[in-house]
Amino acid sequence: MKIIHTSDWHLGQKFLYNDREAEHQMALDWLLDTITQNEVDGLVVAGDIFDIGNPPNYARRMYYRFLTQLIHTSCRHVLITGGNHDSPAMLNAPRELLQALNIHVVGAATENLEDELVEWRDESGKLEAIIAAAPFLRDRDLHFSVAGENGMERVERLKQGIRQHYEALGQLIQDIYPHIDWPVIATGHLYATGAQASGAQDNIYIGNKENIAADQFPTVFDYVALGHIHRPQAVGGMEHIRYSGSLIPLSFSETKDEKSVYLLHFEGKELKKVAPISLPAFRRLKTIQGPLEKVEEALKRFGKKEREGLPPWVEVIVETDRLIPQLDQRLHELTAEMYLELLKIRILRKYEAKKQEQALPELGDLEELEVFKMKCQRYGSPPEEMDELVETFLELRQWMTEWLDG
Repeated sequence: MKIIHTSDWHLGQKFLYNDREAEHQMALDWLLDTITQNEVDGLVVAGDIFDIGNPPNYARRMYYRFLTQLIHTSCRHVLITGGNHDSPAMLNAPRELLQALNIHVVGAATENLEDELVEWRDESGKLEAIIAAAPFLRDRDLHFSVAGENGMERVERLKQGIRQHYEALGQLIQDIYPHIDWPVIATGHLYATGAQASGAQDNIYIGNKENIAADQFPTVFDYVALGHIHRPQAVGGMEHIRYSGSLIPLSFSETKDEKSVYLLHFEGKELKKVAPISLPAFRRLKTIQGPLEKVEEALKRFGKKEREGLPPWVEVIVETDRLIPQLDQRLHELTAEMYLELLKIRILRKYEAKKQEQALPELGDLEELEVFKMKCQRYGSPPEEMDELVETFLELRQWMTEWLDG
């Protein structure tokens, strides 16, 4: 059996106010061709299908068009789980209709753990694989508040809840299927111990980055398909526990990452091979940094190169201690005839008092959670209360998202 593991599509993402519809369509077309060429039997998408809970209409059309196109391929099974960016209500709305097409959707955890067990069967009804389809586990799925507990105790309770959820899934599989002769796959959308992010990716459960270690996943799982970290990688030295990464680079911090999906080769229950398949760069993201003169030289060299695909998006970081009049105009005039789009110009100033270089953050570059943390620090919130404040903020944001989704 051949299965593709992918995640973090983030359809509908705005990149510095620019739509990414063309790139995402190219990536999905590539994924469809890859499934066809490799005669793939199943597809697992481990969360963050969309970038926001209420994605634009074009992103929804792209998603449903891709799913209907799969019907005409060798791909007999599809599993889609919700991520922290997804709206569970929106993902789950057509689940019964999609299930008739062998497309299983698990948008959120429920009170019944068996709702996360998905069977893949062939046309004769023979079981081919069992999936422990764990979506992004929200705070309310993992614990109930305990009177008097502090921030760190709540963090530990969340971590314990994640581990117990996977232990319960593993035990449930062993109870229902005492003799397992087919692949058992688990999914997750979380931050695992040892995972390396490309840039600033907040831990979606607060606290430190270690929510669950690779060796804490039950051994009944033959493969663990993870999402949330945008860089493809194995976790904790275990080849069967992996992040597939995003389909396209989602920020300038990911410019050096090679995007890929994983092709899993199973023979019966045994995972024989995990093969990464690299995606083409549909649009290059480029950061050019240095003193103004070097930046201008680098822009000229970059602009002279012949390239295919969509125009590159470029970020420029100018290192200087002085005021440069009309810097934006100067650089935009320099690149006006080049096959690129200069999206962002930043100044990196040196502060002798601190003896280090610091970038002045721009509001458009910051995530909502980063802005909230900065506000808390500005108004003197004690560091020991930060975890609790962040958890409250995340709960309120999730409640608002679900309320707006109806």
